[in-house]
Amino acid sequence: MELALIIGVIVVALVFDYTNGFHDAANAIATSVSTRALTPRIALLLAAVMNFIGAHLGTAVAQTVGKGIIDAPNGAHGLVVVAGALIGAIVWNLITWYFGLPSSSSHALIGGLVGSALAASATVHWSGVVQKVVVPMVVSPIIGFGLGGLVMIVILWIFRKSNPHRTSRGFRFVQPVSAAAIALGHGLQDAQKTMGVIFLSLVVGGYISPEADIPEWVITASAAAISLGTYAGGWRIMRTMGRRIIHLDPPRGFAAEAAASSVLYTAAIGFGAPISTTHTMTTAIMGVGATKRLSAVRWGIAGNIVTAWVLTIPAAALVSALAYLGLHWIVE
Repeated sequence: MELALIIGVIVVALVFDYTNGFHDAANAIATSVSTRALTPRIALLLAAVMNFIGAHLGTAVAQTVGKGIIDAPNGAHGLVVVAGALIGAIVWNLITWYFGLPSSSSHALIGGLVGSALAASATVHWSGVVQKVVVPMVVSPIIGFGLGGLVMIVILWIFRKSNPHRTSRGFRFVQPVSAAAIALGHGLQDAQKTMGVIFLSLVVGGYISPEADIPEWVITASAAAISLGTYAGGWRIMRTMGRRIIHLDPPRGFAAEAAASSVLYTAAIGFGAPISTTHTMTTAIMGVGATKRLSAVRWGIAGNIVTAWVLTIPAAALVSALAYLGLHWIVE
């Protein structure tokens, strides 16, 4: 029974990873596609490949998710807790994808773990949630906004005497590099979250020690699932990020991607913090747009996005709690 549950949880985790990929594909390619630096399919292929590579560059975020958020009970009961968390995160991803809102898959997963654990009366590491999730959730968008604006100001100053048309054309050739960088950061951040959940399920099921390293097959499977999801594309969210927040040109697209990828690398490698690729990229776009003029950013759209951010953790927690109760009734 427990073996069947573990296999089921791993499958659901990889489904979440796939939805994470197509939900967050816009993070990596929306700016490059909207500025016509890349065609949609080439951009998606580039993002999928860089996602796969990025997933192999570290496990610090996976360790945070697997060990630092909740203590799931051992055995079948703990596996039901993890399954409930994943189902809640998947449902919230699909809801926000349907409405074209670039919410955070990362925070949906964290909210799912917390909600399912609370419903099961399991231990939640609130200090870990605050230090590794809530604080980075607040700080990373602010840094993304400020760094995006700063990079754009530097670009404007460096190229202040250049021909605008020629400069824009030059950045169109450079922008695939920054798109690859943000896709690499997406793999480094988001694939690791699924690795952490699979690792947690293996520990709960008694198939691996909590002190063990994450197995290579878990890393490869998570990398493949998010890459396939990314290649499937998330066109609804892509429209929001690429055009509805602000109309981007190649220099601004490059600035936003360069700023966001820097924040992702620093958080993952330096702090092991599971920050939101979506939040960071979206606020970087806003910061870049604000250098043009404040009215260039469609703040009404931005407000809707921020509302979705605020709701993500509690909403995913509620859905996950209900999913846990349903699974508990069926399985146990």
